[in-house]
Amino acid sequence: MPLGFRGKKKPKSKENSKLVENEELGERAGFAGRSTTKAATDGGGLPPPPVNLRPKLVFHTQLAHGSPTGRIEGFTNVKELYGKIADVFNLSASEILFCTLNTHKIDMDKLLGGQIGLEDFIFAHTKGIKKEVEVFKSEDALGLTITDNGAGYAFIKRIKEESVVDKVKVIGVGDHIECINGKNIVGTRHYEVAKMLKELQKGKAFTLKLVEPTKAFEMIEPRSKGGKTGGDAKIGTGRGTLRLRSKGPATVEDEPTEFEEKAVKKVDDLLESYMGIRDTELAATMVEVGKDKKNPDEFAMALDEALGDFAFPDEFVFDVWGAIGDAKEGRF
Repeated sequence: MPLGFRGKKKPKSKENSKLVENEELGERAGFAGRSTTKAATDGGGLPPPPVNLRPKLVFHTQLAHGSPTGRIEGFTNVKELYGKIADVFNLSASEILFCTLNTHKIDMDKLLGGQIGLEDFIFAHTKGIKKEVEVFKSEDALGLTITDNGAGYAFIKRIKEESVVDKVKVIGVGDHIECINGKNIVGTRHYEVAKMLKELQKGKAFTLKLVEPTKAFEMIEPRSKGGKTGGDAKIGTGRGTLRLRSKGPATVEDEPTEFEEKAVKKVDDLLESYMGIRDTELAATMVEVGKDKKNPDEFAMALDEALGDFAFPDEFVFDVWGAIGDAKEGRF
């Protein structure tokens, strides 16, 4: 419809739990790059494919605070990925907060989203110290950008300098938000958490229960604000990427084109500006939906069909349509 009328611990598997000690990482190219053919298109709404039909790719992984190296394979979405990592290291999948690619540091520019380079090394960040913090909301904006791990945990991706939250030094980038004013929000999507925080009354204090990632000794350092806004780092370093989808099978695809990279970055910036979240998987889905549409009304209808639960405002949809068009024309 036209834009103006849019409505608002299981047993360990011997096969997948092998730890690999003192192994040369360069060996990964031998098996990670075997499959370069793009798989079938997105089967939104379909159940995960049978194990024998999933991409036969092997990735190396470690716990970010230190561990032997493990091998994982046979996953098709983020929840299955966490399950495979948990099996390797004999822990519960619920202990994993998020993963970074090619660095053990809490680097939000290297956060695992919807794509993994075929030669990327996966570091899993697990639950560490729990803390309860009282914050006085002296301004309308708290200065937080929220994202989630794709498996029910919302966490802090960025903290704006000189903001309300920046002054509360015990709060850090990577902290999982477990409760707001005593209400458990595990399982709540990032955009809903951002809305809850935004709607807290100005001039009053509120309480956050947080869980910070486990840190190795060398990782204990002054708090980061979350790196460069927008994140200029490329998603993967391999010859292709494994695209993880919340619905339907994972697919092996070529690396993103220059147009796709620029469009996704701009749409991710718009998500932060309008909704207080960053989500490269969501941004990539929006670009994929809009790249072949001929006008904004057609784009809006397709967006409602693919992502109707978000109820994006019309002005945001117009801006996303414009960003995709600008990226196509090379205007940024």
